Amino acid sequence: IEYIFYIQKFSLAVVQLRVSKIKADNLGRAQKLVKEAAGQGAKVVVLPECFNSPYGTGFFAEYAEKIPGESTRVLSEAARDCGVYLVGGSIPEKDGGKLYNTCSVFGPDGKLLVKHRKIHLFDIDVPGKIRFQESETLSPGNRLSMFETPFCKVGVGICYDIRFAELAHIYAKKGCQLLVYPGAFNMTTGPAHWELLQRGRAVDNQVYVATASPARDESASYVAWGHSSVVNPWGEVISKAGPEESVVYADIDLQYLADVRQQIPITTQRRNDLYSVNSVQEG
Repeated sequence: IEYIFYIQKFSLAVVQLRVSKIKADNLGRAQKLVKEAAGQGAKVVVLPECFNSPYGTGFFAEYAEKIPGESTRVLSEAARDCGVYLVGGSIPEKDGGKLYNTCSVFGPDGKLLVKHRKIHLFDIDVPGKIRFQESETLSPGNRLSMFETPFCKVGVGICYDIRFAELAHIYAKKGCQLLVYPGAFNMTTGPAHWELLQRGRAVDNQVYVATASPARDESASYVAWGHSSVVNPWGEVISKAGPEESVVYADIDLQYLADVRQQIPITTQRRNDLYSVNSVQEG
């Protein structure tokens, strides 16, 4: 029998990186901010979606890399040098003639723990406001992605994945107590749904939810909303960035999570005789 003993409290850092068109600058700044976060005591650090490249269907092919490759080497070194669990936001990944929006997670030894390819592609059309079709260039992933830490099990999604409550529910059912979503919501969906979705996923599943957005750049073709956040299992926003480049911190308190679940015991009150949500494809 294998027993996993968890440490009850740890510091999480979310890096809201300013992303430019120069990949080397993005990687260098990401490395610097991960180091800064580790210096402040963070044990888990999260980077934003598309942190090495501008976000847009016109950029994905140009900036795409194989994994392992330049960007993931930088992530691996940063995780090892700083001794942190590093959720590497996402990068455009090329593999077998296809492109994916992919998050690589590295352990404190620099080893790749999991690779999450965005499951739900961002294809939306809000007339007069925004139209975006990731599926014009990207292919979807087909696996759930979780990893273990000495603190808790963590579930990974990317941006649009957060809109699908089933994914978060399955992660929670499989023992994840923290869900991380690197994501770049925009100036239409950001103010409307960004915080609402995070709080919804947190309350539904009585878990911590962390999101990492790129910093807002008004001159970019796709303007990210920013406001990277951490939400607790009670649904409170306990840490939140503004629109500019910054690092925000939060204490993830697993005893508090257990207390919330005891006070409002929805996990044991579910009517599994009436309904269920199950995964078809395992991670």
